[in-house]
Amino acid sequence: MDEQRLIAQAQRGDLHAFNQLVLAYQSTMYNVAYRILGDPDAAADATQDAFVSAYKAIARFRGGSFKAWLLRIVTNACYDQLRVKQRRPTDSLDDMLVEPEHDATLRDDSESPEEFVLRQELGAAIQQGLSTLPPDQRITLVLSDIEGLSYDEIAEATQVSLGTVKSRLSRARSKLRDYLLHNGELLPAAYRLQGGTG
Repeated sequence: MDEQRLIAQAQRGDLHAFNQLVLAYQSTMYNVAYRILGDPDAAADATQDAFVSAYKAIARFRGGSFKAWLLRIVTNACYDQLRVKQRRPTDSLDDMLVEPEHDATLRDDSESPEEFVLRQELGAAIQQGLSTLPPDQRITLVLSDIEGLSYDEIAEATQVSLGTVKSRLSRARSKLRDYLLHNGELLPAAYRLQGGTG
């Protein structure tokens, strides 16, 4: 994919070129939104809102990392979703369940059914831990440890300083580690941390 050519064409109003960019990034954007929001429907809405916003704003894209630019838009869409949820909190059982199939595109056909179940249980425990973090720390941790972005890319995507990225990431990792230590029973036995209660 010639990303720069597609961006230039999309900036001239070429919808087909923009759709090619969407296809290239939709899985990443959805997975980031899912990890931040913990709800598949909210993540799909945030991803869709982000791509609509990106289409409207692409003429103003001035270079740099296109992925970081998209991630900034999707994280802003997630913040919007979180603000709405804070104003209208819900306690339904559906909201507490983790959608195990959100990463179906990442499934490894060579893994055994037991390995699949263990991975799902581990993912559910991590997602529950992520949901306990403040949004700014959750977003930073997802972008770093799940999406593999560099500190500079995270700073660009979240529009904060490098120092802020590092301190948020440090606090988020510490809180997630503490959560997993105190809730070890949520983890499959093979993944329980030393010192956990499970």
